[in-house]
Amino acid sequence: MDVLSDVLRMIRLEGALFLNGEFREPWCVDAPSGGILAQVLHPGAQNLAICHFVLEGQCWAQLLGEDPVLLQAGDVVTFPHGDSHLLGSGLQNAPVTVDHALQVQLPLLTRMRYGGDGNLALVICGWFAYERDIPNPLIDSLPRMFCASVGRRPSGPWIAQSIRYALDEGDVPHPGSTLVRAKVAEMLFVEALRGYIEALPPSQTGWLPGLRDPQIGKCLALMHSDPAHAWSVAELAHEVHMSRSVLAERFTQLVNIPPMHYLKRWRLAMAARLLCNELSNLAQIAETIGYESETAFSRAFKHEYGIAPGLWRRGTLPNNGAAL
Repeated sequence: MDVLSDVLRMIRLEGALFLNGEFREPWCVDAPSGGILAQVLHPGAQNLAICHFVLEGQCWAQLLGEDPVLLQAGDVVTFPHGDSHLLGSGLQNAPVTVDHALQVQLPLLTRMRYGGDGNLALVICGWFAYERDIPNPLIDSLPRMFCASVGRRPSGPWIAQSIRYALDEGDVPHPGSTLVRAKVAEMLFVEALRGYIEALPPSQTGWLPGLRDPQIGKCLALMHSDPAHAWSVAELAHEVHMSRSVLAERFTQLVNIPPMHYLKRWRLAMAARLLCNELSNLAQIAETIGYESETAFSRAFKHEYGIAPGLWRRGTLPNNGAAL
């Protein structure tokens, strides 16, 4: 079981490239929050993740109140929670606001030329929408900003070539060009995510480091491959060739919650997704995620999310969704 793919399917990630930026020093752009951009780029979305890929040259990226980060050609910076940020050759320059400087014309890929007459930076921007109301261990584990050197990964040349191809598709609409740009954008996000996971320091804890750990990663894969199975710590420990106590301690140390607690939360997150399908009744959902009865499932769901499954289905969302 590919756990990362399983979790990405759960949040129904979708995205697209929306900006082909040709910037010359000096320049600085103030990118608004994903909630504001969503009104233009993906109406109806609660928020958007934003991703910038430096195709040529270099620039700086900065979250407000944080230290700036230098990006070289081949680097990607991602703002998974849609935080507003600055991007520029020098962040001390007066920034121009993106939504005031250009008119995005979806589904076309907007070209933006801005700055002085100095060195050129080509920056490709993409957005990614995902359903935020359904608890998800991936989204909960991601920082406000992360960087990855996609250009140094084995896929780097292929990614750059695919983006250039998508740019050629952006000037004049062709049949299927919107889908091409969407797939390239999603591919860029996944590669940036994989690069970020691989670069995490050994001391880092959380779901992503747990995914990278050979034995804990296998434990997660077992639970995701058959979440309805009556897993026990003893059975998981046997499968990954660890003692029960060592598995429980290491899993909790890395993922920050005990294995059975994680399994329960993942099952209920699956249920939240299944409740979006009006054709699934509560008894079927309970059986799918491993509960012996509809009553036991409803009780567990309400305890976790503070709301009954039926109310969740009707769109009455909880005030405090539990994180995985």
